[in-house]
Amino acid sequence: MIPPEQSADFVFHMEDVLDVYTRSPDPRRPLVCMDEVSKQLVGEVRPPLPLRPGDPERYDAEYVRNGVANIFAVCEPLLGRREFTVTDRRTKIDWAYLIKDLVDVRHSQAEKIVLVMDQLNTHDPASLYEAFPPAEAKRIADKLEIHHTPKHGSWLNIAEIELSILSRQCLDQRIPDVSTLKQEVHAHQNRRDALGSHVNWRFTTADARIKLKRLYPSIDD
Repeated sequence: MIPPEQSADFVFHMEDVLDVYTRSPDPRRPLVCMDEVSKQLVGEVRPPLPLRPGDPERYDAEYVRNGVANIFAVCEPLLGRREFTVTDRRTKIDWAYLIKDLVDVRHSQAEKIVLVMDQLNTHDPASLYEAFPPAEAKRIADKLEIHHTPKHGSWLNIAEIELSILSRQCLDQRIPDVSTLKQEVHAHQNRRDALGSHVNWRFTTADARIKLKRLYPSIDD
């Protein structure tokens, strides 16, 4: 539910992101969508019973909690690329190092990186200043063209679609530790890449003005 006083802010950010998605691919200004999700690490108290003909693998209902890990998703929807990074935490520092890698390694030749992400408090160029010296933080920040999805509108982030697929196809199982999580996530990424999977985004600003008309502020003549 979007409060009426936030409707104009929602509409602005929504139309801004939707317009970004209509741009043609430009290697000088690659489009990158970023999101993250947590994964509870769960270990077994007793080894599962292995598969047998006619019987599925069986798990004991009892388990042990081994903490929580974080998964960053970096998605390039125009090129059909995605990359998942597993971290122990989801702090401002973790985000800053992810962005530095995006700027200096993945897209070192880009003039600007067009970055779509939500408004989580860690997803802010100010986080770079908590991780790096001022000159380095400014250098990295200057390479970013940031477009935030609206509050209550994270569904507009294509990276969230990739995380949803990851959750259904990979994370819907007991994973005991970070090392195993990295292996499972990497295998999922390789399968998606091998299939040449793309996200076919079709929702446009014109569609939004019709289908989501109720969210637009009313103008009195």
